[in-house]
Amino acid sequence: MKKVIATFILIASFTSCNSVKNMDTSQVSSAAQLLGSLSSNSTVQQVSSLFSLLDTNNDQAISSSEAIGEVSENFDVLDTDNNSSLNLPELEGILGLLK
Repeated sequence: MKKVIATFILIASFTSCNSVKNMDTSQVSSAAQLLGSLSSNSTVQQVSSLFSLLDTNNDQAISSSEAIGEVSENFDVLDTDNNSSLNLPELEGILGLLK
């Protein structure tokens, strides 16, 4: 129940941000729901799906403006090559943080 409430709060806060106004809110909602359902037992396929949802400009990287929730909160930890974006292998590191 806490994850559901957190997901709705996350969606509401992002829809009020200017950087998200140009995003498809259904895509943000789907990403937030998927992120809320991830656990340390989640699969790489689930993280790959999350990556696709977050990569709104389809440049094969997630920028800090595309990141949401725990991805945003842990962006610097996940960005192991310090290039200010996350590739798929870096995003897979979120599974280790979800213990």
